[in-house]
Amino acid sequence: MKKLALHWKIIIGMVLGIIWALLSSSLGWSSFTIDWIDPFGTIFINLLKLIAVPLVLFSIISGVANIGDPASLGRMGGKTLMIYLLTTVFAISLGLILVNTVKPGKLIDEQSRIDNRISYEIWASSQGYEIKDGINYLKDPEFFQRAQEISDLTKSELKEASVSDKLENANKQKNKSPLQPLVDIVPDNFFYSLSNNGLMLQIIFFALFFGVCLLFIPTEKAQPVINLVDSINEVFLKMVDLVMQAAPFFVFALLAGVVSKMAGDDIGKVVEIFKGLSWYSLTVLAGLLIMIFITYPGILKAFVKKIPYTGFFKSMSPAQTLAFSTSSSAATLPVTMECVEQNLGVNKKISSFVLPIGATVNMDGTSLYQAVAVIFLAQMHMIDLTIGQQLTVVMTTTLASIGSAAVPSAGLVMLIIVLDSVGLNPAWIAIIFPVDRILDMFRTVVNVTGDATVCTIIANGENMLDYKEHDPTETFDLDS
Repeated sequence: MKKLALHWKIIIGMVLGIIWALLSSSLGWSSFTIDWIDPFGTIFINLLKLIAVPLVLFSIISGVANIGDPASLGRMGGKTLMIYLLTTVFAISLGLILVNTVKPGKLIDEQSRIDNRISYEIWASSQGYEIKDGINYLKDPEFFQRAQEISDLTKSELKEASVSDKLENANKQKNKSPLQPLVDIVPDNFFYSLSNNGLMLQIIFFALFFGVCLLFIPTEKAQPVINLVDSINEVFLKMVDLVMQAAPFFVFALLAGVVSKMAGDDIGKVVEIFKGLSWYSLTVLAGLLIMIFITYPGILKAFVKKIPYTGFFKSMSPAQTLAFSTSSSAATLPVTMECVEQNLGVNKKISSFVLPIGATVNMDGTSLYQAVAVIFLAQMHMIDLTIGQQLTVVMTTTLASIGSAAVPSAGLVMLIIVLDSVGLNPAWIAIIFPVDRILDMFRTVVNVTGDATVCTIIANGENMLDYKEHDPTETFDLDS
């Protein structure tokens, strides 16, 4: 087992967790699983949430501060960041279009979705969150009995929670201006923002502001701060690594608990869960493949005529293969740079500037997956997010993608932030965790392909592209 790669251990943990949940449901052991195994899954979620805030803060500061002297960025830096931003917004928009068209979360049976909805409303009441679509099943006498079975709440507790929510929500909506969402992005107390995952946009704003300001002070004063930030960032990346090393055990507990909670002693519900999960996976995969084989080649062809469709993929295939196997943009970066320089003919001055920025801020695959995941989970719980709320998903996902570390499963940490931003339960990531690893491999290929595309476009615009069609295996050492 020690020789097995981590992703195989995680897959084994997932399979064993599902098998255990099925056995415990059939044998009536669901209570034991929920009481004694599921808490370790909760610990896993708490560890991810613990790391999420500082990881975003220091990743963004490090990424912005390491861009270099602002005077040297000029036209190239502006174009690089703008194209990365546009491709990210396009990826998220594509994901939203696909998930709203396919509606994978609505393909689960009606009773399971009603149970999910009641669980969501109970959670929202306990956390003081507003019910997103204004519908409240807990106020309907028809569902009181089912709500009691799910949460052991009494009717009076449900009514009190509903009244409390109503008053709190009324106070929240009172005297809000049209620009309130913009006001909410700027914190008045940064340390308070740090203590609340729901205020992640404020933390991202502060990180961007802090990083930019580092670029405008003398190097001798800024460098110690940058070195400190980089070092702290490495510590939190190591935390992610250590948590993921224990992930096989945590995943077993997480899946065993979440499936037992959703299925109870009815195995038929498990089938419905995975039916919806398969449609979700196909929706994400469709979006990722469109980005790889249609969007990026189309953008590249619009700006760089001399690189043929097949030539681009031949040139980038070593980096794409490594990205798929490692699920890490950072691990793939040296190979990506070599592919771009040797096979696509990009000048090293361009690749050494554009690609490291891309590995930090360009997470198109992760952004698309997060957008689809949020809407899927909302559909699965019978929550109809408005256009405004979905635009919040776009904005938060775009900004959170900047802080997505270029390591395996970092996107899962960022998904917690996006769920929090629209008032949904971060623990729902457990539902999509079974298929996260395989989708992570595909979305890393998207990220790396996007980095190479933007790098080539920038090089062509700066007259630093010398592409010559050839067999990339003649000049590329796969062991390098």
